[in-house]
Amino acid sequence: MSGLMTSVPDARALLRLAGALLLALLAGCGPAEVVVKGNFPAPTMEKLPLTIGVWYDPGFANHEFYDEAKSKKDSSWLVKSGEAQVQMWNTVLNGMFARVVPMVGQPGPGQMNPSVDAVLIPQIAELQYAIPAHTNVKVYEIWIRYHLQLVTTGGDPIADWTMPAYGKTPTAFLQTDQAAVNLAAVMALRDAGANFATSFARVPGVQTWLQQRLGNGREANL
Repeated sequence: MSGLMTSVPDARALLRLAGALLLALLAGCGPAEVVVKGNFPAPTMEKLPLTIGVWYDPGFANHEFYDEAKSKKDSSWLVKSGEAQVQMWNTVLNGMFARVVPMVGQPGPGQMNPSVDAVLIPQIAELQYAIPAHTNVKVYEIWIRYHLQLVTTGGDPIADWTMPAYGKTPTAFLQTDQAAVNLAAVMALRDAGANFATSFARVPGVQTWLQQRLGNGREANL
């Protein structure tokens, strides 16, 4: 009888151990996850004396993309870029405008948003990436195509355009694949910020808006 009494807790312990091992095995089968983190420089330029609003819809602010492995030799990837996207755009806009104001809701009729000169709405229209196939070289590439809208607080369109961005891991000498993917994403976001800062004033609808707000000639120097 005493032997039976001691075997019961042993069996329970074995079950707990087996459950823990199963959970660990399932976790190991999950995708390689990257939460993009990096530093993004502000543009060095004379700020426009305007107040710009910005609206990040939930899909953008929490953006992530998942790529399922094509074979057992490959890894699935889950890359979360939303936090880094918001960080980059906030940094760039604060370097370009006298004041940046986050909107409390999507611009539209009746929406109680702060008063601003215009509202920028960035969205990701397309994202692609390339990985090194069956090699040990950790060089990754990421392409992003943004859909950008400049609207009034009431949601009336001012300008609507697309903008590309590209990032590539600048070195293959990184410890992990996750670090290489993160760096490629950071480089793509930096490229997006630089592209936006240099091309914003040349977008046809934006040009007209700047002329109305600042007068002729001012936007030509941006």
